[in-house]
Amino acid sequence: MSSPTGIQIHLSRGDVTAQIAQVGASLRHLTVGGVDIVPPYPEDIATPGASGIVLAPWPNRVRDGIWQDGETTRALAITEPKFHNASHGLLRFTAYEIAARSEEAVTLAAAIVPQTGYPYLIDTTVRYALTDAGIDVTHTLTNRSAAPAPVALGTHPYLTIGGTDPRTLMLRIPAETYFETDERMLPVGESPVASGTDLREGQRLGDVQLDTGFANLHRDADGFARTTLTAPDGRAVTLQQGPGFGYVQAYTSTGYPDHSLVVAVEPMTAPADAFNSGRGLRHLGQDESWTLEWGIRFSG
Repeated sequence: MSSPTGIQIHLSRGDVTAQIAQVGASLRHLTVGGVDIVPPYPEDIATPGASGIVLAPWPNRVRDGIWQDGETTRALAITEPKFHNASHGLLRFTAYEIAARSEEAVTLAAAIVPQTGYPYLIDTTVRYALTDAGIDVTHTLTNRSAAPAPVALGTHPYLTIGGTDPRTLMLRIPAETYFETDERMLPVGESPVASGTDLREGQRLGDVQLDTGFANLHRDADGFARTTLTAPDGRAVTLQQGPGFGYVQAYTSTGYPDHSLVVAVEPMTAPADAFNSGRGLRHLGQDESWTLEWGIRFSG
């Protein structure tokens, strides 16, 4: 392993290129026509800000790492000491196996093994496949435990449009509601979007600060919900999330390496603290699988 993020997998199809990192199965760079769509970061550093990683068997946070599993209280490892939460699942620092690979696509695989606070064995795969205008991503989770296993999934791509002042990019999220949070970034309520959280018509990245979960997403006729980032010249990046991805987290960052401002748009099957609320949580029976799809498109 020559990089902190493991083996680097480079994909190419026409004028679309992608770089996938082995650690976290992270989508760490995507270009279309030479334009950065997913912003890169230096090869010699660990993944910054969870960039591009797979979040399983839960996305976002679990309060104090404590959750009730039937009659049993479970205690997950605290991986966000600042807020004393278990954050972003159990595969964040896992070096995935490369299960299949071609010039245009790669499938990575990793098992969530029984461990502190999560006594289930879950096989996972993620397939990245380039399209003519971006990338399609397919996740599969399979429960190899005898008992039903609670699972949720998310992913953490950052978006940009290279060559454009990021403050001028217009972010549109087709959500009717958002989650109110406490000082530990855990949900305490849900309200209709308003003012700084209403992005249905779009707001400039330079005018908002977000670490916000959204729900009640509008879906197009094909069943996908679409978040867009649009430049003043009309070029646009679209993140589309398929059935099962009922939530999205938006996070603006001014600390991403070599970029003054970026936004993470995180499709999720469940909101923060789902192991406690049960919202969006799915229980897979023995050998039952769950497949989910999302993708990114660029138009210019």
